[in-house]
Amino acid sequence: MTVSTDTRALRTQGVKKRPARDGGIRESAVSRTVAMAVMIVATLYFLTPLWWLLVASTKTRGDFTTTNPLWFADFALFDNIAALVTYRDGVFLQWLGNSALYAGVGALLATLIAAMAGYAIAKYTFRGRETLFNVILGGVLVPATALALPLFLLFSQAGATNTIWAVLLPSLVSPFGVYLSRIYAAASVPDEIIEAARIDGAGEVRTFFTVATRLMAPALVTIFLFQFVAIWNNFFLPLIMLRDENLFPVTLGLYVWNTQVSQIPDIRALVVIGSLLSIIPLIVTFLALQRFWQSGLANGGLK
Repeated sequence: MTVSTDTRALRTQGVKKRPARDGGIRESAVSRTVAMAVMIVATLYFLTPLWWLLVASTKTRGDFTTTNPLWFADFALFDNIAALVTYRDGVFLQWLGNSALYAGVGALLATLIAAMAGYAIAKYTFRGRETLFNVILGGVLVPATALALPLFLLFSQAGATNTIWAVLLPSLVSPFGVYLSRIYAAASVPDEIIEAARIDGAGEVRTFFTVATRLMAPALVTIFLFQFVAIWNNFFLPLIMLRDENLFPVTLGLYVWNTQVSQIPDIRALVVIGSLLSIIPLIVTFLALQRFWQSGLANGGLK
């Protein structure tokens, strides 16, 4: 009798819990539907300009203003590309090369400097460490445009304006990269591993490059991506630093062309197709490094 009574009690409890469980499923379904709707709207919001850019790049000058802006007309993509790369002896390709130099070298060195600084702040104890970190953290809040004029004055005093260094050197500083490196190094690089490397005779520099950088790889990839995109899209600093168009990055070069559209209407198609080609390196870089980024995020979630 006792067993049967307990069984009935368990069954009764199970029946009572079902509505709550079903209600939870309904609430979860509603929340998922709302979240999916928000993501769809956000995706359309961000992808519509890209779709317009792709469609506009395939049109001739006549079709650009007389056809549906979000659908194709006569397919002239390759003709537009050919006209772009041959215009003014291929200056657009030179601008692309300049952007690749500024963004590639700048992001690589900025990542290295940020990683070393963040690792040192996280793993070494010295006077003023927290104050230094707070100052660096405050640098994250300062917009890059606010620093452009002081940087111009400094480089003017040094006679370094209108040079590669005027764009490259300011790109090596990444307060956000230092912050992320410090946080990730403190969480992912155990002190025991560092002590073991020191006992084995490894110096501090060797320990950093052979041990810490491997454990910090996901953070380093993130810093590189952020810095690469920021330098590639940088516009205001090159605008005030550079006068020689042979040193222009692609953003500044397309801007100069766009200001000439009223005088040279044919250049509008070149600006559009140039804008499309200028975002391809960003997409390729992100897709190439995405697997390292995702694996790092997954490992961090397991920890």
